[in-house]
Amino acid sequence: MRLHDFSVLTFDCYGTLIDWEAGLVRALQPLVDAGRLTLSRDELLAEFGRHESAQQSATPRMRYPELLATVHRRLAAHWEVYLPEDAHAAFGASVGKWPAFADSADALRYLKRHYPLVILSNVDRASFAQSRAQLGVEFDAICTAEDIGSYKPDPRNFAYLIETVGRLGIPRSQILHTAQSLHHDHAPAHQAGLATAWIDRRHDQQGWGATRPPQGTPPFDFRFVSMAAMAQAHAAEA
Repeated sequence: MRLHDFSVLTFDCYGTLIDWEAGLVRALQPLVDAGRLTLSRDELLAEFGRHESAQQSATPRMRYPELLATVHRRLAAHWEVYLPEDAHAAFGASVGKWPAFADSADALRYLKRHYPLVILSNVDRASFAQSRAQLGVEFDAICTAEDIGSYKPDPRNFAYLIETVGRLGIPRSQILHTAQSLHHDHAPAHQAGLATAWIDRRHDQQGWGATRPPQGTPPFDFRFVSMAAMAQAHAAEA
């Protein structure tokens, strides 16, 4: 199997193209400071991931800024930290401030010369629009949790993605879904019959960061430690 065998690249955004863990840690710092918490970075991210996953399951139609604010409220209650309501709202509005990985824009500009590019993200359209400005390309289609009414890893999100790409005239067999999270993306993408490329951003770290641990290791067709490595592999095939 070669990267050149595919006709479209579909992408997760947060964790793959945008460094959501760096963004989350920065946005959670006022809560950490207010509670004088002594958690490690990974402990902080894991606790966020646990509450985010539970909230997404409980309220799949809640827009992501409101969901983030609710998760922030849950974390404050869990750690018995009092914060004013505007602190929760500020966390919910923080997505646009999360930084892109340093290699994302250049890699996307290269890949855009060879493929249509499509986003499948667990955020809302307004939040993604702020992040897109950092990524340097126009995407051919954007699928968000707001559009779908559910959050990955719900199978509906991948059915929606396949239908959207089909309207571009590209069948399922020609899609390569590209993502960091084994839990949110690779397991359900495999179940949906998609080939996948794992951008293993945490290859030099222990644990799962802000994502829930997968049940086993789902299959994937390619593995790269960065978007730059994926672009280089595509160029080397040519």
